[in-house]
Amino acid sequence: MSQDWDESADFVIVGSGGGSMLAAIAAADAGKTPLILEKTDRVGGSTALSGGVFWIPNHPLQSREGIGDSAEKARTYMDSAVGDVGPSTSPARKEMFLRMGPRMVEYLESKGMPFVRYGGWSDYHDDLPGGLAEGRSLGVQIFNIKKLGKEWYPKLRRGEFGVPAKRSEAKHLTLLKVTWAGKFAMMKIGLRMIRNKILGIHQVGSGAAIQGRMLKMALDHHVDIRTEMGVTDLVEEQGRIVGVITEKDGKPWRIEARDGVLINAGGFARNAELRRKYGPQPSSIEWTNANPGDTGEMIEIARAHGAAVDLTDQAVWIPTSVPPDGPPLMNVPDLPKPHCILVDGAGRRFVDEAQSYMANGQDFYAHGAVPAHAIMDASYFKKYSWGFRMGAVPKVWHESGFLKSAPTLRELAAKIGVDPDGLEATVARFNGFAATGKDLDFKRGDKAYDLVYADRTHKPSPTLGPIETPPFYSIEVFPGDVGTFGGILTDEYARALREDGSVIPGLYATGNSTASVMGKTYPGAGASISPSFIFGWVAAQHALGQLPN
Repeated sequence: MSQDWDESADFVIVGSGGGSMLAAIAAADAGKTPLILEKTDRVGGSTALSGGVFWIPNHPLQSREGIGDSAEKARTYMDSAVGDVGPSTSPARKEMFLRMGPRMVEYLESKGMPFVRYGGWSDYHDDLPGGLAEGRSLGVQIFNIKKLGKEWYPKLRRGEFGVPAKRSEAKHLTLLKVTWAGKFAMMKIGLRMIRNKILGIHQVGSGAAIQGRMLKMALDHHVDIRTEMGVTDLVEEQGRIVGVITEKDGKPWRIEARDGVLINAGGFARNAELRRKYGPQPSSIEWTNANPGDTGEMIEIARAHGAAVDLTDQAVWIPTSVPPDGPPLMNVPDLPKPHCILVDGAGRRFVDEAQSYMANGQDFYAHGAVPAHAIMDASYFKKYSWGFRMGAVPKVWHESGFLKSAPTLRELAAKIGVDPDGLEATVARFNGFAATGKDLDFKRGDKAYDLVYADRTHKPSPTLGPIETPPFYSIEVFPGDVGTFGGILTDEYARALREDGSVIPGLYATGNSTASVMGKTYPGAGASISPSFIFGWVAAQHALGQLPN
């Protein structure tokens, strides 16, 4: 049956995250006409709000800097860390990820992407076979988004932490009060901001730097990018996806996709109904830092056209607290600091607080500790910040009860509703570990990753410090997230699959719209951004016949 189209493109891309820009650039390079449709008023997706890190094993910067890695070693690590939890983690998908990652870095470098290797950023499970303590993560240099021009400069999505900080500087800022590296980092950022103001430029780091550069590349390749143009349905003809339906001037607008449709529209982190349907409970959209467009309708539309879904109970969990005076605070840098532990309602520790944030979130739910309680003493706030909130603790934190305090642990336990005997016993045991520098319960500090955000000036352990100086403090910590980690099931070519494993012709998906190749594990910093880019690139090449089966 023929279709009546309002317009046509070769490759229609739904959503404007990192994988979308790269797919569009690859299509343009092939002489094709890509079209990116973004439902919100800003482009960049969750990548633009992220810490701006790729996790790509055996990438070119490693060999240039003498870091020993190989495809075989990386394969061993993925097999040990990720394992096989279903079709999304099939050997074929993992192999495609490992094979195409280094090639993608080279491709983007040829386009001018200035990658930076993040030294001192270990794999998250470096104690497993194939794990690399030196890490496999990389990012990009900070970027002047004024280069996007007057039309696109305001349309790039940016996070709350909008200062022009390099990743290494941001890490050192958490030790501002206790290390010269932290003070120098603050000074460098401050001088950079002054310079930028004088020169009339606007530099950004992290995910905004990645997406700012990707947007600039896409515009330079004359990619058609449209904001506030969400997709309401896919068009199917004889089992093949041949186009999309959106809206224009308040009316349905049908767009033909001659070579295929790529869904890269995020997950459903901001959809309370879908979180109740798919995810562990309790949950709340108030705990998420996902982008505003992360509402899941494209996953449901794909399902209506026969797509299978998997891993929908997973998210990129981030220990998160919810202050009364701002957005949710991600507490990844806070929990590995000395003088801080997490306890459950019985006042007991249940986790290695310094481990991978995704593993922590999973342990919150597995242990029934939602919320958990961060327990700290006066030493903590004298030396460290909470949630990158530098300076003095805001008065409203005390007044609202967000930060509770008491002169004794028993009184604090009464205030937060945990067992006082349990809390006292837990703190006494933990203080013994802090004295010896060895956590016999959860091995906190034994992995290289445990020390990434630790305080290396603290002895005998950079991460274990006693909780003994009153007053004592507590903050509720929830399993927040930066996006869901399950969705449309795809094969190694990013093609959407039906429940029986057959391919839906013409339909591709990547990013948080899909069931991740990482399964239920976060192997290293950037383990959601890199698959989005890699499989977006793979999808475009396959759809255009450049990557045959």
